[in-house]
Amino acid sequence: QVQLVESGGGLVQAGGSLRLSCAASGSIFKINTMGWYRQAPGKGRELVARLRRGDNAYYTDAVKGRFTISRDDVKRTLDLQMNSLKSEDTAMYYCAAPEGGCSGSVCFGPSWGQGTQVTVSS
Repeated sequence: QVQLVESGGGLVQAGGSLRLSCAASGSIFKINTMGWYRQAPGKGRELVARLRRGDNAYYTDAVKGRFTISRDDVKRTLDLQMNSLKSEDTAMYYCAAPEGGCSGSVCFGPSWGQGTQVTVSS
């Protein structure tokens, strides 16, 4: 199973920017779908942005025009550029391969990182 490790979270003022990065322990060439999710205190986990091969990038309405998701299969990374941050973006952000995939010859189910905290002060 591929391990996913997030980084880049922190404390930022409203209107600022952060770039989250997710590093995979193995090849991600055979992982069709990867995404960023978030969970705010007292709320359920929600999909923020997703890349699926053959499809346009998906963004939840709340972040459209502010966030950009990208992946680099050679570097084995999934990034989330977050601009014009708002207090309501405060949450734990998780990188995921929500449909699983294969890394080399090993195939696996859904995989999640441990999360990185983003706090936006107003």
